[in-house]
Amino acid sequence: MAEATTATTGGKTAKQGGVMLIVALMAGYSVVYMDKSMISTAIIPISQHFHLDSGQTGLIMSAFFLGYSLMQIPGGWLADKFGAKRVLMVSVLVIAAFAFLFGAMSGLILFMVMRFFAGMGHGGYPPSCTKSVAENFPQKRRTFVQSLILSTSGIGGILAYTLGAHMVTANWRMAYDVLGVFYLIAFVLIAIFVPSHKGEAARAAKAKAEAKAGNTTAAEADAPKVGFKDVITNPNVLVLFVAMLLLNLVLYGNMSWLPSYITKTFGLTINQASWLLALNSVFGTVATIFAGSLLSKLFLGREKLAVGGSCVVVAVLIVAFVMSHNLVLSLILLILISMVSTLAFTGIFTWPHKIMRAEIIGSSIGVINTGGTLGGFLSPMIIGQLIKASGGSFTTAFLFLAAAGVACALVVLLVKVPKKA
Repeated sequence: MAEATTATTGGKTAKQGGVMLIVALMAGYSVVYMDKSMISTAIIPISQHFHLDSGQTGLIMSAFFLGYSLMQIPGGWLADKFGAKRVLMVSVLVIAAFAFLFGAMSGLILFMVMRFFAGMGHGGYPPSCTKSVAENFPQKRRTFVQSLILSTSGIGGILAYTLGAHMVTANWRMAYDVLGVFYLIAFVLIAIFVPSHKGEAARAAKAKAEAKAGNTTAAEADAPKVGFKDVITNPNVLVLFVAMLLLNLVLYGNMSWLPSYITKTFGLTINQASWLLALNSVFGTVATIFAGSLLSKLFLGREKLAVGGSCVVVAVLIVAFVMSHNLVLSLILLILISMVSTLAFTGIFTWPHKIMRAEIIGSSIGVINTGGTLGGFLSPMIIGQLIKASGGSFTTAFLFLAAAGVACALVVLLVKVPKKA
């Protein structure tokens, strides 16, 4: 009887620990996405104060994604090698430091440098977060848990376009000080609630020690190794790398320039535009949660249809959006773009859990998400230059985004799904 009670208590404790782990990871991701979205509103008063054109503001936003891209693969490798928790904690501390510094800077070059290093901090978070999910949850639950955590993209957007926009309007420098504090809170939650798991280096050292003591064979001691060469030569990793690059050209091009587009096209203030974008983020959050269920049930084994079909629909919606000059219709189209693109993004991001080994999941996500961050790096610059070349018109820029969506749909057809034994 006592044993049954203990098992029940242990089960509750494990369940509570799982909930708090998800909360901690979601808290960190929420601030990460708030940071990504808030720059698109902060750049408006910054560009006005420092007399920056669309090409220069695009450089500031792209500098972040350059740093982000460079750190994705090392971040994933470090998470596999040393465990997710260490990388999560270091990443959040680095981003916090450069959030504080960004608020104290003046001048194009300094802004770009601060955003570059903030991006490097960000680069360690997604792969180590995915690694933590793989370390702590059985495979059948990982897609749902991962999609739940990814729903923070909407939560971060809501925070950025409500609280963040109001802070930016009042004082954009203060806004980044508050953002830095949010990162420190996320650091504390991760430190308390994310379990420590021995990374590959620690496991290998332990195995060799046991082999030396005669408890295991030398072959067993050498077995657990991170096959990074296998990761970067895996055809599915490379295909998803390109797919994520193309999809993020769409997502980050859209996200980076929406406040500027809406304020200019419809004559709204930053706060008015931000409330509309916050509403859009609410729908995006709900869509991400449902995307996990759809991908786990309705589209299980049919991820190509889910991702490819979503990308084509998004491309059509983007064309309709840029051709619309009615505020209500544009808002409806924008919400639909966010909801449908969420299925595509969640599908690509969670696909590795179904087709790749858990011990290399961090490195795989690091490589795949590098494609995404490269898309984030290229998109603001490309869009900024297209707007500048078009004399301030957004039409050509949004048509470019639609074309990238169609290209993504074609690329995902190349994913090879392993046959079940």
